[in-house]
Amino acid sequence: VTFGSILGEDGKPIKTRSGESVKLADLLDEGVRRAGEVVRDKRPDLPPQRAARIADAVGIGAVKYADLSKDRVSDYIFSWEKMLALEGNTAPYLQYAHARIQSIFRKAGGKGGPPLILQSPHELAIAKQILRLGEVLDLINRELKPHHLCNYLYELSTRFSGFFENCPVIQ
Repeated sequence: VTFGSILGEDGKPIKTRSGESVKLADLLDEGVRRAGEVVRDKRPDLPPQRAARIADAVGIGAVKYADLSKDRVSDYIFSWEKMLALEGNTAPYLQYAHARIQSIFRKAGGKGGPPLILQSPHELAIAKQILRLGEVLDLINRELKPHHLCNYLYELSTRFSGFFENCPVIQ
């Protein structure tokens, strides 16, 4: 399969100062470092080990997701600011949605409830998005383009956010 190029913010292929290609390990290390700065700014109260685990997950996730979320045949601009943003189609946005979902499960304590009855537009929107997974996986398999899964997950997270903000979740 073919791949596009990763470009710097100047629109030129990304290189080190010496003119060599940037190594993935270096990008991941830099992602963890930058995510660590964000974690320390937003949550200075976290114990250092927990902050380091979060920085590791967010930094590495941000780099991987930024690459996978782009159509593999297109060139794209590499931007730390965009890939570490908490809004938009980024790993930190999806990771935050995941953390909220896990928090709901912890608070609910594994309690079952009555049968599900989807009534609100937000409940219906998230259910319809979940049902699209098979179609999206077929598309990825046909085209060999993982960005379709990233777009699907972003849309699912967005619908979850609307659901979470407008529907009583644990009840």
